[in-house]
Amino acid sequence: MATTTVDLATCRFWFLPNFAVHKITKKMNIVITGSLGRISKPLVQELIEKGHAVTVISSKAERAGEIEAVGATPAVGAVEDTEFLAQTFMGADIVYLMEPPLNFTNPGIDILEAWVNIGRSFKKAVAQSGVRQIIHLSSIGGHTDTGNGMLAAHHHIENLLNELPESVAIKFMRPVGFYYNTFAFIPTIKASGSIYQNYSGDIKEPWVSPLDIAATIAEEMELPFDGRTVRYIASEELTGKEVAKILGDAIGVPDIKWVEIPDAAFEENLIKAGLTAQAAKGFADMNAGRREGLYNDYNANKPILGKVKLADFAKDFAFVYHQ
Repeated sequence: MATTTVDLATCRFWFLPNFAVHKITKKMNIVITGSLGRISKPLVQELIEKGHAVTVISSKAERAGEIEAVGATPAVGAVEDTEFLAQTFMGADIVYLMEPPLNFTNPGIDILEAWVNIGRSFKKAVAQSGVRQIIHLSSIGGHTDTGNGMLAAHHHIENLLNELPESVAIKFMRPVGFYYNTFAFIPTIKASGSIYQNYSGDIKEPWVSPLDIAATIAEEMELPFDGRTVRYIASEELTGKEVAKILGDAIGVPDIKWVEIPDAAFEENLIKAGLTAQAAKGFADMNAGRREGLYNDYNANKPILGKVKLADFAKDFAFVYHQ
C-alpha cells in the first residue's frame, strides 16, 4: 500500500490547560459524517443545542427522518462518492470526518484498502469544496504504521489528509479503545466465565466512552483551528482484570477470569467466530501492540480523562449481556 510520511514533530498537541481558553461562539455550518452512530448522534445533538446548523451524511435514505427529528439536515450518499461529498461540504465552516465501520466477516472486502480509499475520497472532496477546517476521527496508533495491526489504516489516512494545502487546518482526534468493544467478551463470559485475550490482564491501559469523544469534538469545534494538531481522548485507565471485575459486578457474574493466550490462538478464535483471516490477524496484531508500545505516544501526550467511567457503561453492558 503506497503511503506518504508526515513529520508529527511539527504538529501541535492541544490539551485542556488550567486556565480559560477562548472559544469561538459564532453559529456555524457544520457537516458531520458517520450518520447518527454512537459518536455522531450525541455530537449532533450537542451542536444543535448550541445553535449550529448541522448537516448529517448517511448512506441510508431511511435514516433521513431520524436525522431531521434531531434538528439536522440529512444528506444521503456514500462517503466513497467524492463528487457527492464535495457538494455537501461546500460552504461548511467545519467538516467532521470519520471512516464508517466495515463488515469484518465479509471475505470480499480488503479492510485496510477500503478504509484508505475512503480517506482518499475525503481528501479529494475537501480539496474540491474549499472547506478550510476539518476534524478527523483517527485512533490510538495513528502515529505509526507498524505494531498496530488494524489501526494502521488511521496512520495512512492521517498522512493522506496531511497532503492537503497548509491553508486547510486539521484537528486529528485519537480516541483509545472504546468501552463498547467489551461486548465482544460476552460469548466467552457466558460460555466459561472468562475473557480470552492475547495480552496481559495486568496491563493498565486507557478506555473511552463515545460520549466523551463526542463532547471533546464538540469542544474542539468551538476552539481556534491552527495548522495541524493532535489530541488524544480517554475516559479511564484500567487493567484488564479491573475491567473484568467491573463488568462482572454489573452482570452478577463474580470472578470473571482474564486469560492471556498466544497470538496464534487468539487469531484462530476470531476466525472460528466468523471474522475473515485479514480481520483476525489485524486484531491479533493490534492486541500484540498493546504489549509492545502501542500506547507510547499516548503516554507521552496524555489528555485529561473524560467524565464517563467504565462503571457507567457497565449498565449498558449488563443490559446487552442479559438479552
